Amino acid sequence: MTPSARLSAAFEVIGDIEARRRPAADALKDWGLSHRFAGSGDRAAIAGLVYDALRRRASSAWIMGEDTPRAVVLGMLRRERALEAEAIAQLCDGSRFAPAPLSEQERARLERADLTDAPPPVAGDYPEWLDRELAEVFGAERTQEGAALASRAPLDLRINTLKAERETAAGAIGHLQPRPTRWSPTGLRIALHADAKSPAVHAEPAFLKGWIEVQDEGSQLATLLAAGRPGEQVVDLCAGAGGKTLALAAAMENRGQIYATDTDKRRLAPIHARIERAGARDVQVRTPKASADVLADLVGRADLVLVDAPCTGSGAWRRNPDAKWRVRPGALAQRTAEQAGVLDRAAALVRPGGRIVYITCSVLGAENGAQVRAFLARQPDFSLIAPEKVIDALGERAFLFRRAVLVSTEGVLMTPRRTDTDGFFVSVLARRA
Repeated sequence: MTPSARLSAAFEVIGDIEARRRPAADALKDWGLSHRFAGSGDRAAIAGLVYDALRRRASSAWIMGEDTPRAVVLGMLRRERALEAEAIAQLCDGSRFAPAPLSEQERARLERADLTDAPPPVAGDYPEWLDRELAEVFGAERTQEGAALASRAPLDLRINTLKAERETAAGAIGHLQPRPTRWSPTGLRIALHADAKSPAVHAEPAFLKGWIEVQDEGSQLATLLAAGRPGEQVVDLCAGAGGKTLALAAAMENRGQIYATDTDKRRLAPIHARIERAGARDVQVRTPKASADVLADLVGRADLVLVDAPCTGSGAWRRNPDAKWRVRPGALAQRTAEQAGVLDRAAALVRPGGRIVYITCSVLGAENGAQVRAFLARQPDFSLIAPEKVIDALGERAFLFRRAVLVSTEGVLMTPRRTDTDGFFVSVLARRA
């Protein structure tokens, strides 16, 4: 397919997403099935156009003066990919499979591309109803933080130190040109270009041997800040597919015991194969049952309960750009109720002197600081461990990391703008001995 034909396809996919209010991945898959002539490179390029347009939907529509699929994609080419109006005009020449030529108004708007008077939700590319939430956390910097959350994410890998060292694993995937992550001592980062296909990491020998796992650096850091120690009894209460469970197993050097569970057994499905591949011998999976509490024998026994809480996922907008336009106020209320419930469940499991590590992939205060304050009001046996002390778990990296993150009374907040990671909040709560 020509670049112009790919552009027309992006218009079509964006139109489908908006008309049927469906996830971008589903619309792209359906488009590929109905256009089998398109090669993998074409599909990757079209996906890149679609996701970039969704990342910059508000600002692109502002530039063009309308929010049609055509306007959003054309505005993105100017805003995100920095193409000049003439270059965009050459793609839209009206030839076979190409978009119709630019109108005079479109060309004028592309040449001006002015966001000077755009309000924060537009310039920051986030839903207007979240402006107050983001203002409470970031104040006047919310535009810049939102714009960073709209950027393209890299591919991060975590080295499984139970089986390999970073230098060995990096050498095994040298053809992917990985570089060490800035903060995590066990991370590698692979830069992804706009039209590039994501590398087939799951087919790499290093992955099949259990040397590497796909995990954002922010998620790696959240687990490091949890500071799981060899010999501890640990519960991963929202384990899902097991990313943080496996990171904890490596940090604990396969000594101690990790109990991994989740409210939805379907989310746990991948964890078994991942545990075997990683060589994690200290993990016991507790599959939920309708008739019994699978953690009843652990009440009051855990040294550490990890709560990777269900949340709106606002911190991961770089990876799921369509999700931010689909989230609604009701979803935030539902998530905060779920978070309160899982925190109270965690409290019952912690022994005197033990701790809860509360993590969200959210940048919203309602899910982070406000949730922690509400928990402490309900659970007087718990108190905060100072975030500055929590950061000490990063060792020699702690000083610079402390200067980069947003530290509040309740915890530590990472963001793409501050740490070049996904947005993660971490708070550590200790039970009085």
